[in-house]
This record gives sequence, C-alpha cells and structure tokens, in this order.
Amino acid sequence: MFTHRVKLFRIFGFQVWIDASWLLIGGLIAWTLAGAVFPSDLPGLAPSTYWWMGITAAIGLLLSIVFHETAHSLVARRFGIEMRGITLFVFGGVAEMAGEPGSPGAEFLMALAGPVSSLLLAAVLFVASGLIAESNGPQTVATVVGYLGSLNAILGIFNLAPAFPLDGGRMLRAAIWAWRRDVVRATRIAATAGDAFGILLIVLGVLAVLRGNLIGGVWQLLIGMFLRGAASASYQHTMTQRLLADISVSQVMTPDPIAVPPDLPVSRFIEDYVYRCHHREFPIARRGRLVGRIGTKEIAALDRDLWPMTEVAAVGVALTPADTIAPERGVLEAIAQLSSGGRSHLFVVRGERLVGVVSRRDLMELLSAKLELSSDADRGRGTTPVWRAGPTHSEPEMP
Repeated sequence: MFTHRVKLFRIFGFQVWIDASWLLIGGLIAWTLAGAVFPSDLPGLAPSTYWWMGITAAIGLLLSIVFHETAHSLVARRFGIEMRGITLFVFGGVAEMAGEPGSPGAEFLMALAGPVSSLLLAAVLFVASGLIAESNGPQTVATVVGYLGSLNAILGIFNLAPAFPLDGGRMLRAAIWAWRRDVVRATRIAATAGDAFGILLIVLGVLAVLRGNLIGGVWQLLIGMFLRGAASASYQHTMTQRLLADISVSQVMTPDPIAVPPDLPVSRFIEDYVYRCHHREFPIARRGRLVGRIGTKEIAALDRDLWPMTEVAAVGVALTPADTIAPERGVLEAIAQLSSGGRSHLFVVRGERLVGVVSRRDLMELLSAKLELSSDADRGRGTTPVWRAGPTHSEPEMP
C-alpha cells in the first residue's frame, strides 16, 4: 500500500518509517494552520511566525501518531506478536504486525492502547498549554500545544468508532470473538461495520460539499473511501492468516524444478529452456546444488553474437537469502518474502540442494481454493463473507 518510504528513527526497538504521502498531508496541514487557523486565533503576527507555528504543529502531529502506534506495538510485543515497524502515511499511521493476536483479550488490550494513549497525551498537552498561558509564557507556544491537544483528542475519539479496522472496530471484533468463539465471523461482522461507517462518512462528505464546506467534505469523502478499502483489506489479511497458517512451503512447491547446468552455452539455454519451457527465469544448478539464477533479463544485456560462446554461469546472477526459502517454512513467510523482495518466485532449498520452486501464482491459487471452500462452508451456514480486492495491511489509524 505504500509508495515510497524512508527510515526516520527507532523507538523501543521499533523502526519508524515515513511514506512520501505523509509529506503531502504534513505540508497541507502546515499550510492550512499557517494561512488560516493560527492567524484567526492570534491575529497581527508576522507571516514567518505563523509558518513556524504551522510546521511545529505538523511535526507534533507526526510524533503524536508515532506515540499512538508505539502504544499498540508495546502491548502487541507484550503478547508475543512480532511487529515489523511503524509507518506514517497519508491517512495517519500503521503498526505493521507479522501475525494476528492469539486471543480476544490480547486483541482488545492492543486496540485499546492506542486511543487511551492519545487521550492521555491530549490531557497532558491541554494542561501544559494552560500552564504556559497562566505563567505568561509565549502565547504562540501555548496555542500550538493546545492545538496538538485537540488533535490528539480527535485522534483518540475517532479511533474508538466501532468500525474495523479502527481501534474501536478491533475492540468490537474482540468482543464478538470472545462471545462467539469464531474470529473469522467476528472479523466479518466488524469489517461490515467498518464498511457501513465508511459509507456514512461518504454521505456526510457529499452533504458537506453541497452545503459549501468543500475542504471538510472532501476529507470526509476520502476518509470514508479509505476506511471502506481498509476494512476489506483487513478482512483479507485475517482470512489469509487463518487459512494458510498451518501450511508449509513443501506442501505447495513444485518439486524437482528444471535447472540449467552452469556450463551450458547461452544459445542452447535460449533454444532448449526459454523457448520450450516458456519461463523467464531458471535456477542454475551443478549436480543438484543451487549456484545461481539466469533469466531473459540477463541474456538481453548480452551481445547476441556472444551467445554461442558464453556459458550460462558467466551471465548468471548470484543468489541472496531473499531468493531462497527452506521447505519447512510456512507459506505466510513465503508470501511476506515475495512481497518484500518484489519477486515472482522463490527457490526452495534444503541446505544447498535445490528441491523445488514456489511462485506467487502457486500461493494465490492455493489461497483462492481455500477461500472458495471457506465461502462454500459459510454459505452452508447462511452467511456471506466480505471479500473485495485490495492491499493487505494492519492497524490503520486515522488522524
């Protein structure tokens, strides 16, 4: 879901990233505050003063979202859930979990930590703003601190809405999960609530635009559309985790894949492998031992006149840990490895021996079959699962 992100810092062992989309929203926030909000609250100041106030408030909002997500992450760590990091993006932040909570209690407490942290921070900021004003401190500082208190209060209250995947929706899922003992059904109900809440925001946004509130209405529209997509994507994530949790790579890999000997001329490789097998890339193996990979991309960079006299090993690519996976690893790990590396397949190795290959297509077909069987079972119980296309992520938070 992220376009381009860069590292900011680490906190409590969690890597914090910022997506390029957040720079856009941060700039818009600073511009809005400097051009309209703060001049209205404190008229008569220099434009440069309003700009440093706006920039400071935008940075403060960024740190507030990190604070919110860190609270989620610390509680998740307490329950043994691996956290991959925190990413700030256009609609707030996301605490990226490697897996789902193992119990309703863990889910509830992890979700509750975010709004509680934001509301506590809001209270501290309100008190600090009041103390600065009462002690005749800089009014500009008191205004910025008070505004950040309001933003954190909004962040905490909004995330309490019972709409998955907001924190309130996750608490709703935890409650239904504890009651019905069925996390998939609980997720479906909570995701449906998230979808309905998104529709409500869209309707309210349209009404706001018709009444002349263009900026506020557009933001409600965008947040509503995002929330609907996030609810669907989070349901997908839960279904994927549950359906594929106990399946190993060895169960879905293609065993004994076609491998290219390293001393084969490139011209023979093209004729005997690429044109006959219709693959774009092949493993290079010597007596079953994986030594590299070769594909049409590497061949295209080589002068065609050199093909008959150049061995595959001379233009092949050395393998990295991101290119291989052990057969006993889980398919969820394979999916994560494929996504992070941007690859279409992984070579399955036991030690240094090539034993198979697993592709993104294999995993998607497996998931599709699992979903179809799951859907048939749900229809037998008279329920219909929510399923729409969209990216997978976890714990989105709305500013």
